[in-house]
Amino acid sequence: MVNLKIENVACYYDSAKILEDVCFSVETGTFLGILGPNGSGKTTLLKSISRVLKPRKGTIVLDNSDIYSMKNTDVAKSMAVVPQDSNITFSFKSFDIVLMGRTPHLARLASEGAKDIAIAKQAMEYTGTIHLANRLITELSGGERQRVIIARALTQQPKILLLDEPTSHLDISNQLEIMDLLKQLCVEKKLLIVGVFHDFNLAARYCDSIIMLKDGKIVAAGKASETLTCENIRNVFGINVIVNKHPVTDLPFVIPVSKPKDQRQRSLSVHLISGAGTGSTLMKILTDSGYNVTAGVLNVLDTDFSTAQYLKIPVVSEAPFSPVTEKAQKANLEMIRKASIVVLASVPFGSGNLQNLEAAKEALKAGIATYVLDEVPIEIRDFTGGKAKTLFSELKKLGAVFVNGQEALLHLLNVSEQKAKEGCGKQGAVEQLKEKDDSTENDITNKVENA
Repeated sequence: MVNLKIENVACYYDSAKILEDVCFSVETGTFLGILGPNGSGKTTLLKSISRVLKPRKGTIVLDNSDIYSMKNTDVAKSMAVVPQDSNITFSFKSFDIVLMGRTPHLARLASEGAKDIAIAKQAMEYTGTIHLANRLITELSGGERQRVIIARALTQQPKILLLDEPTSHLDISNQLEIMDLLKQLCVEKKLLIVGVFHDFNLAARYCDSIIMLKDGKIVAAGKASETLTCENIRNVFGINVIVNKHPVTDLPFVIPVSKPKDQRQRSLSVHLISGAGTGSTLMKILTDSGYNVTAGVLNVLDTDFSTAQYLKIPVVSEAPFSPVTEKAQKANLEMIRKASIVVLASVPFGSGNLQNLEAAKEALKAGIATYVLDEVPIEIRDFTGGKAKTLFSELKKLGAVFVNGQEALLHLLNVSEQKAKEGCGKQGAVEQLKEKDDSTENDITNKVENA
């Protein structure tokens, strides 16, 4: 068991204060992520922990010992650093680079022995780099080089691994590969890992806890769900985001948002029927495109409800985990009657929200164009014993247009707006085409897209 304590640390560059009263502690087997904008003190914090920059105030304690009172070799045996960019210009073989990790364990002027070579080989096998042993480090790709540097750090046999943006300059495939490896080290080798990251979602996925720095101070600390909130991110980074829960991992994922410049206000209004997070991205796209958007019926704890609140979209809501009541259904229908177009997202349907399909039927009966996003077959998301599937068939008979994707939907909305300006009213472009021939919904959609 290893314990790292940062106690009231303040760091300066000459007279410029970079860190102020930073306090936290972490233990073996923890993956700690540090987030913050440029200049917030992230790298300075790593430098102070790794003894590159001594704090002007406070202490850094490793297992009850102040690291600045420890010998260099003792610190190197306990702590390894993976820098942001390992600028190695000499043509060393990868194995020789990894073997350098044994330096703290060697006596002065001593050479590596059989034990040291075995440890280096084991580290390369663990990191999947043993096949690169005889390749020159200067010939490796970014991802290969980073894995070799991690192997070198493991060869030190440290208790703590410090990472300064370990995935910078790597493509997404290599980013995930490196992060999977680091998480594996944390779990299997019981390493204490402290890493600086810029990517919210990468940190949320892999880190057990997150610290957010701003102007050299900790402004939030805890699990990803506690730190990665809209308020914290806006406070620290000065940007607006939507924070949703990933449907598979149940971890937060962050979507940066901003109002587009010169936003064009549309003449059509769209009422969105969604739920379970199926409408969040669409809400953002529609509002960015200048449409007046309403939504309902959404349960108060639903992700789509939170997104609607953030985007200031008028919404008909229902109590958490409650079925749609008669009162909510009536309010939803009133909102629908004021809309130009109704859009039905790929929502899972149970007995609690089946009324939303009934609302779509009423929209069609009232002559309101209704577009159904059919990205996921209804059979997969029908948990009503076939009732939702039956209602879908009724929607088709009433003239709903089934659209296979958001891009096609936006095409339809654009053309519908143009046709409405030309005098087609709420029927829109698709309905106008229906009056002229008996094409299928997909044929009509294709014609509208090519219009």
